[in-house]
Amino acid sequence: MRTALCDTLGIQYPIVGFTPSEHVAAAISRAGGLGVLGCVRFNDAVELDSVLDWMDANTGGRPYGVDVVMPATVPKEGTSMDLTKLIPDEHRAFVDRTLRELGVPELPDDAGEQAGVLGWLHSVARSHVEVALRHRIALIANALGSPPVDVIEQAHQHGVPVAALAGKAEHAVRHVDNGVDLVVAQGYEAGGHTGEIASMVLLPEIVDAVGARVPVLAAGGIGSGRQVAAAFALGAVGAWMGSYWLTTTEYLETMSESAAVQQALLAASSSDTVRTRIYTGKPARLLKTKWTQAWSTPDAPEPLPMPLQNLLVAPAHQRIHAAKDPAVVSMPVGQIVGRMNEVRPVADVMVDLLRDYEETLTRLDKTR
Repeated sequence: MRTALCDTLGIQYPIVGFTPSEHVAAAISRAGGLGVLGCVRFNDAVELDSVLDWMDANTGGRPYGVDVVMPATVPKEGTSMDLTKLIPDEHRAFVDRTLRELGVPELPDDAGEQAGVLGWLHSVARSHVEVALRHRIALIANALGSPPVDVIEQAHQHGVPVAALAGKAEHAVRHVDNGVDLVVAQGYEAGGHTGEIASMVLLPEIVDAVGARVPVLAAGGIGSGRQVAAAFALGAVGAWMGSYWLTTTEYLETMSESAAVQQALLAASSSDTVRTRIYTGKPARLLKTKWTQAWSTPDAPEPLPMPLQNLLVAPAHQRIHAAKDPAVVSMPVGQIVGRMNEVRPVADVMVDLLRDYEETLTRLDKTR
């Protein structure tokens, strides 16, 4: 399994793995792919700097990347304390009532309440870029489209290529016009922030629109070598995978409270996700649980815009994770969750991808 992307990024296999876990990202890179660490969870640039120091030391000299979140529509800026004043009382009351009805206990006395994520703000994301460029990263990706042109130029000055996710061909064209080096065509099936067009339709549309100018990676619904081969057949030069790493053993090394999340993921089918704005304020695909169902009831308020929605629900998510109830967890995941049926090391996942890919090519060769 080798394409031109391998030479571009200095990797062995054209598998790019997005994850919020530095342990998973490092393991993906060590296994021959490109681990991409999601930075949105870091409100503190000092903490991110420390984690990237760890990445530098634990990737075996292999390349890795980072993913920042810079929405095309700039969210309201401010500190967590300032922005929480903009959250309506009715939204707070709904969250409190829902947690009581779902039986989610208060946090233990020794657990301090965490502030909501501010990594959605351009000011914070820019600090993430500045920190990342002090490390040996091989890629900066933006989860919500093209970063501002000056950020792209800043990365290029350090010799770092920039990738942007796209859910429409017109978005991909705009990204490339802005100077992006790689486009990730992310289909409707994907976890987290995603558009409305399925991968089978979207990928060839984006390849036809920009594939002659920049490499295109496929994202959304990829969890086997067969699907990687299908992505190549549709014109992609690599696979961008996110959800599939959530049930790896390394994920628990970073997210130690997520055993209940993994239980819920292992039990879920491909029908057990929902696309909703309740997580961040922008459409994102989540695991369907009692928490997401509560937000679809007639008395539920409309989700707030980014970043206010995340600031609203962050304390609730902390309580939900602490409660360790698989029926209530809140977790972004794609429809590929139906294939996520066991907890395995990242290296084993990569071996299976490669084996299934080669078996697929052998089977296809017999059809000629």
